[in-house]
Amino acid sequence: GVLHEDLRLLLDTALPPKRKKVVLGVGDAKMGAAVLEELGVQCQTGGVVAELMRGIRLHFPALVRGLTAQSAAKAQLGLGHSYSRAKVKFNVHRVDNMIIQSISLLDQLDKDINTFSMRVREWYGYHFPELIKIVPENSMYCRVAKFIGNRRELSEESLEGLEEIVMDSAKAQTILEASRSSMGMDISPLDLINIESFSRRVISLSEYRKGLQEYLRSKMSQVAPSLSALIGEVVGARLISHAGSLTNLAKYPASTVQILGAEKALFRALKTRGNTPKYGLIFHSTFIGRAAAKNKGRISRYLANKCTIASRIDCFSEIPTSVFGDKLREQVEERLAFYETGEPPRKNLEVMKEAVVEANEVVAEVKRRQEKKEKKRKKREKRRLEALAAAAEEAAENSVMETEENDVGAKKKKKKKKQQEQPEESDAEPEPEENGVEEEEEEEEEPLPKKKRKVVVEPEQEEEEEKKKKKK
Repeated sequence: GVLHEDLRLLLDTALPPKRKKVVLGVGDAKMGAAVLEELGVQCQTGGVVAELMRGIRLHFPALVRGLTAQSAAKAQLGLGHSYSRAKVKFNVHRVDNMIIQSISLLDQLDKDINTFSMRVREWYGYHFPELIKIVPENSMYCRVAKFIGNRRELSEESLEGLEEIVMDSAKAQTILEASRSSMGMDISPLDLINIESFSRRVISLSEYRKGLQEYLRSKMSQVAPSLSALIGEVVGARLISHAGSLTNLAKYPASTVQILGAEKALFRALKTRGNTPKYGLIFHSTFIGRAAAKNKGRISRYLANKCTIASRIDCFSEIPTSVFGDKLREQVEERLAFYETGEPPRKNLEVMKEAVVEANEVVAEVKRRQEKKEKKRKKREKRRLEALAAAAEEAAENSVMETEENDVGAKKKKKKKKQQEQPEESDAEPEPEENGVEEEEEEEEEPLPKKKRKVVVEPEQEEEEEKKKKKK
């Protein structure tokens, strides 16, 4: 409703002083109304203005000095990227795309595992047909078929392994007895290898499905904890997947959530003027199954209402918690009891007040934990930086010490070379006697430094010691 300051400044500077006769062409009707309200300038919107704006956008580099087509294309690309970036959620823990993909993969895995298990049953049933009635479960049948292999080789020794797979000693004994009197045909080793290999693949797929279900539960507890606490992780994930995202699900009214997943039946009922469906995906919830036949429609409507509330809380709360979902679940339980026994349930206002108090406590606790984690992280970072700084100082000190030692060593070497060269020069270049006598007297008056004396004396001592050694 308030015109942006930049737009107002632009219009004030661009428009002539006499504004009464000016008619602006604006692409958006709301913007035109805002300009008229703020500045009193009449604005025109319509198809002509849209065509003019499109032409200006097309020929914009030619109309503006210093703007090339390449820079305009870069600007448009940057604008598109920034718009896309704004639409994408950067919070990794609140990404519902992973839930949509995982629930789709879970449904696909269920279909594939059932198909492959039926193939294993038919294939191994030629050799051991009695096993199908003894072990009806798909994954367990594949494990048993892989363990038994050739039924003629099954004996009392392998009974313990069968009990571990079947988890029942009587059933394992029944399998052993059936293998001895089976009507199945003999099987070649090559066929048996192929059956075992395929059974191994089906077993690995079923194990991966369990891991995927745990992953889905953890993601739902992070993204939509209230919805998963109310209706379950799998049904909540199916609702999110069918809606497209958690935000879309939160925008839906309760009547749409109630029949979400039953669109085909809804349009067929509208076309034939029959009864519209009472429930869609929420039929897989346990509440509708527990309700009586006459109350199924009412409880589905009530459950859809609570699912809408839970999805909105999860979507728009900063720190989502499962407190509201637990309270909403209690309300649905009370409504079920009311339909069966007539006991009046609590009012929604009372339940929500309790939920708000508990949720505030939980959020405060979560914030305290986050602050503690942040403090610990900062301390660790500070220690790491201090350790790096200390290591850098030590390295600098070591390098300085090494350079000093090298300098001292180089100086000592230079002194030794000079002292060794001095006597040679005195022998090679003798000076006049008078100067020599005077210099000797001066040298006797001025004592030599200790270091030089030692250096001069050392070669004589070494020569004497060498002579002694030779004599010995």
